[in-house]
Amino acid sequence: MSGLLQLKGVDLDFGPVRALSGVNLRIAAGERVALIGSNGSGKSTLLRVLHGLLPPTRGALLRDGTVRQAMLFQRPWMLRTSALNNVALGLWIAGSKWPQARGAALQALAEVELADVALRNARSLSGGQQQRLALARAWSLKPDLLFLDEPTSSLDPHAKREVEALMAKFASDGMTLVFASHNLGQVKRLATRVVYLERGRVLADLPVHDFFNGPQLRETSLEADLFVKGEMA
Repeated sequence: MSGLLQLKGVDLDFGPVRALSGVNLRIAAGERVALIGSNGSGKSTLLRVLHGLLPPTRGALLRDGTVRQAMLFQRPWMLRTSALNNVALGLWIAGSKWPQARGAALQALAEVELADVALRNARSLSGGQQQRLALARAWSLKPDLLFLDEPTSSLDPHAKREVEALMAKFASDGMTLVFASHNLGQVKRLATRVVYLERGRVLADLPVHDFFNGPQLRETSLEADLFVKGEMA
């Protein structure tokens, strides 16, 4: 295997329902891979398989065991405690002593510009602040690979820009990103590669410029071409 991880012929079944079918995918270090497609296409399911939360029914997930990874969910769960503790507790569970965990948590909050709300209850923060707090929790683990499931879908425009800026910064610092998004403008701004899913199948896997501008898309998948044109939801 070359790269950080690879899926080989992966199917995933939920009872009689085939959620993913015959997925082959390789993620290399330094990539920014956007997963796109209509609702129910399998984006979130694919992220969970890549992160190891859902085992394939058939096929294989191969990974570099030395790679550290984390995942940001669309609606992150906030513990009923301070923003600082929301980050520090994860580090403490991972094996850090409490004083070191708090110090690293403060650094993570500063990284996402939330140091000024460190002692506020996390559940009292705005949606955008909570998403940045979730990014701080992920960043504090120093992952090589970060999965993000629709990270800005429920945020206002200002909060979306803040989260996008952090994603871009993490990528510029060397983190590999794999993110699901319905926002094609966001995909153009952040991705280096686009994977288009329809009914659990990968129908297109192209560099971002070729996906949006090249003839390969029309030749590869009519559905993907229609989706980009806004003719499929």
